[in-house]
Amino acid sequence: MLILVNFIPLIMSSGGNSGSQASTLIIQAMAVGEIKLADWWRVLRREILSGLMLGTALGLIGFLRVVLWSQIFPDVYGVHYIEIGFVVGISLIGVVLWGTLSGSMLPIFLKRLGADPAVSSAPFVATLVDVTGLVIYFSVAYLFLSGIML
Repeated sequence: MLILVNFIPLIMSSGGNSGSQASTLIIQAMAVGEIKLADWWRVLRREILSGLMLGTALGLIGFLRVVLWSQIFPDVYGVHYIEIGFVVGISLIGVVLWGTLSGSMLPIFLKRLGADPAVSSAPFVATLVDVTGLVIYFSVAYLFLSGIML
């Protein structure tokens, strides 16, 4: 389904950006002593809520974008535009949640291993979330569009 390719940059950048931002905030908090390695559970709970809220907001915007665009240009997404909107919206929720969780937990994990989280976290998180974000996106697309468009 070629129409799904149009949303790959949105999905990848949303996940990578949320992950890099979470990573940066955790590294900064670790550097000034606001959090310690033992605080990982508290950080995880906070990032789940943050990721769900941000992902839901972006997912709603993505869904509405597909629906509104299909009203202006009816042939772009075809008759299954609602399903495509759900794929984009739900994928954004999953990818942003995964990005914030990965971005917040990876620096703590690297610090526990004795590595410097400031050096390796952001590039590693961005790459990890970009690649797994595509898996999330196409898995959601398969679930919603299997038997309909795929």
